[in-house]
Amino acid sequence: MEIFTLLETLEDLLERSRSLPFSAKSIVDKDEMLDLIKEIRLKLPDELKQAKWVKEERQRILVEAQKEADGIVKEAENRIIAMIDEHEITRKAYDQKTEIIETANEMSREISKGTKEYADSLLSNTENVMKETLSKLETNMTEALNLMQISLEDTIKTIQNSRKELK
Repeated sequence: MEIFTLLETLEDLLERSRSLPFSAKSIVDKDEMLDLIKEIRLKLPDELKQAKWVKEERQRILVEAQKEADGIVKEAENRIIAMIDEHEITRKAYDQKTEIIETANEMSREISKGTKEYADSLLSNTENVMKETLSKLETNMTEALNLMQISLEDTIKTIQNSRKELK
């Protein structure tokens, strides 16, 4: 996924940044960092579209499974109606109807359960990716802002000291 590549580039930018003397702080290229953040924002909607597609696909599969189950039940009912002619055949038909309906319902439940588990797994993975991306982005942004604040505070102190020396 391109988002991970962009996040790795952002990490590389931070790792390649120059350190401030006598400090654990670094200087980063603001424009380059902002460009990477903009690209990440542009890629995020694709992840959201993919999650929406997964949700829609899950719903489509559930509807399809229900239609299939309904078709199986309808087929079983039609078979039973055709067998009503004789008493013994009728009794067997009712037994068979019950068995077919139970089998169809069980198949429907299994298909529905499997579909739900699959969709949940896809949604869970997408959610985890989004959370990781957001967490990394927040961490990187906080670190970058802290570095800029320290750099600005140091510059202000230097200006203040220079002004004091002038007086």
